Parts: sequence; structure tokens; C-alpha cells
Amino acid sequence: MSAAEPLEAVRFDERGLVPCVMQDYASGEVLTLAYMNAEALRRTLETGEMHFYSRSRDELWHKGETSGNVQRVRQIRYDCDADALVALVDSAAPACHTGQRSCFYRDLNGTADPAVDAAPVDGEPAPVAYEATSVLERTLADRRDRRPDGSYTVELLDDPPRIGAKVREEADEVVAAAAGESDERVAEEAADVLYHLQVLLLSRGIPLNAVLETLNGRRG
Repeated sequence: MSAAEPLEAVRFDERGLVPCVMQDYASGEVLTLAYMNAEALRRTLETGEMHFYSRSRDELWHKGETSGNVQRVRQIRYDCDADALVALVDSAAPACHTGQRSCFYRDLNGTADPAVDAAPVDGEPAPVAYEATSVLERTLADRRDRRPDGSYTVELLDDPPRIGAKVREEADEVVAAAAGESDERVAEEAADVLYHLQVLLLSRGIPLNAVLETLNGRRG
């Protein structure tokens, strides 16, 4: 495929722009929305890092050029009408200029100040299912690095054989629950398995993303 062909697939609007949603490649979290013109998309494809077009400044900008929080592209998808893009990116740092991980950090039905760049409110937006494992992975890494007193995670990380024993124990408990307990109990026990499994992965330095990519490799 020639370099020009991907751009030819995209339907830019009358201003020569196309909206692009940036999404975390590993977790699926939506990070931000920006616009691209043909040159921004071309530079993105050539460099492997996100470039956008600023409508307010009327200029191209390289995401993270000032902050250092560049967004490296894994895949770009386009929708059924070819007039919108989703960029799947590696994102280890905040994507929002406010310092938040995502620009979408407020709930429309919540209590946060609606002013531009206003601060978030604790507990909003409420966590949703697809965020659970990625948020847990970051929380566990934070426990490992800060080592707060009384942390169960730290206790486990300091005793690797205990982590393996807990994974086996929790797996036995979810199997027992599945044999005769309520769906709620099965879900609770399964959550315990996932927590301890993620601690085990962290202790080995294996990102959850590597496990999920292995699953993807088994499709078909």
C-alpha cells in the first residue's frame, strides 16, 4: 500500500478536517478528541506519533511536544462513513493538558464545575467495567512504588511464593463457588482471582497488556 492511500480513504469535512478520538491501546480508555487535517494525519503515519491540527491557533501541533507526553500510535481505525478516526495509542502519561489521564474526567450529570479546565470531583465519573483491570494495574504499581504502611499488596510483593499460593487458593474458591453458590459469590471470588493474578504479573514485571495480546493471538 502506498503512503498516499490511507489519506485517500478519509473523508475530510469542508474545512479539510476530520475528528480523531484517541484511545488507550491497552485499556480501551478514551483519552481525548482532537482534529486532523491531511498534513497532521500524514505526519502521524510517518512518525508513529500523534499530530493534530489546532483550530484555535490555525497550526499543526505534535501531541506531547512540550510536555514530553507523546502518544505513540499502534493503530488508526476509521468509521463506516470514513469521516471520523480512532487512534489507538500507547499512553503512559496524562493525555489532558490539565494533568488528568483523560480529557473526559467529568460526568455530565455530576457535580463538577462546568467551566473550561475546571478541576475534577472525587468519585466522578463513576468507574465502569472496562476500566477495572487497567486502573487496578496502575494502583498496584503505585503501591509497589510508594510502599504505604499496611498495604496487603506490598506484603504480597515482598513474599512471591505467597502470591502463587494465593492465586491457587482463590482459584479453588471460585471453582467451589461455581459448584453451588450464587452468581454474586462466583463474581466476588472471580474478582479475588483477578486481583491476585495481577499482583503475580506485577511481581514478574509482566504487563496485563501482554496477556491480553496473547489471547488476541489465539483468535481463530
